[in-house]
Amino acid sequence: KSLPEESHLANNDNGKMAASLDKVNDAMTLMPQEPFHRGQNLNNGMQTIDKDAFSVNQREIEAHQVNLQHLCRICGGSFKNDPCKRSHPVHGPVDDEMQALLKKKEKRATSWPDLLNKVFKIDVREDMDTIHPTNFCHNCWSVIQRKFSNVPCEVYFPRKGTMEWHPHSTSCDVCGTSSHGIKRKKQDPSPQGGKRLRIIAERARKITYARSQKQVNSKSIMKKITNCKKIHLSTKLLTVDYPVDFVKSISCQICEHILADPVETTCRHLFCRLCILKCLKIVGSYCPSCRYPCFPTDLVNPVKSFLSILNTLAVRCPVKDCHEEVTLGKYTHHLSSHKEKKE
Repeated sequence: KSLPEESHLANNDNGKMAASLDKVNDAMTLMPQEPFHRGQNLNNGMQTIDKDAFSVNQREIEAHQVNLQHLCRICGGSFKNDPCKRSHPVHGPVDDEMQALLKKKEKRATSWPDLLNKVFKIDVREDMDTIHPTNFCHNCWSVIQRKFSNVPCEVYFPRKGTMEWHPHSTSCDVCGTSSHGIKRKKQDPSPQGGKRLRIIAERARKITYARSQKQVNSKSIMKKITNCKKIHLSTKLLTVDYPVDFVKSISCQICEHILADPVETTCRHLFCRLCILKCLKIVGSYCPSCRYPCFPTDLVNPVKSFLSILNTLAVRCPVKDCHEEVTLGKYTHHLSSHKEKKE
């Protein structure tokens, strides 16, 4: 072959080699790009799923908060059960009616958290809106009123203790039962439990019937039970001849002596602490005056103004050869001075 033909063939081979190399390079550049694009698409898909899940969770939490607004913070009951739809803010100021009641009892409270802590023993200051309701029902308000008014009335508290609140979850009691209030968990009754309950109920009926037959109404028996002549002062030792009604108001309704360490029952009757505790232990858990149910935990101190009037009353010293007149507030100190002299 001639030289021009050989150079032409060599140029053709070089062109083919260059084209094949370009194809390989294109293939190499395309190979890593495909999985990169796939991974980017997967990441975008995961981000959209996360956003959707977050929006669903956010909607559930918002619905949970809406349901909480219809429930009582203390008992968990629904406001829809109250025909008047009455509710009170947990963190708000005390209403005028409760303020007037506290003023009569010579007690002060400016906000509901203080009263709720005193009555129900719960601290609502650290509550979260996403977990705890922000209002409480009128029934729980009546319980607080009864605590400070001591008026005999039947107020039903639907639970043994206050409600415990938890964050929103898949098995959320709040979202499932918001319309009727949160219900207690039911226990399956055992076959032996029914018979046992019937026996206990029959025994309780017999005991209550026996107690009703043996009512202790005689004041003489009450006085024998207390036996406090040597401890408490007689109303005859008062230096001033007060009206009969006033003397009755400052005397114990069991022993008829001047009130010593007075306590007030739920039915607003006054007794010496020692006398009423003895009667409740021996006779039964009811007021000796009106037979209204009464327990040692229901006894409270009278208002301070009544105690100050009682302590300013003048009495004659019952010790022989001592004709001194002292006030009831200083009587114990005066009596201790007599004991020191004897010693």
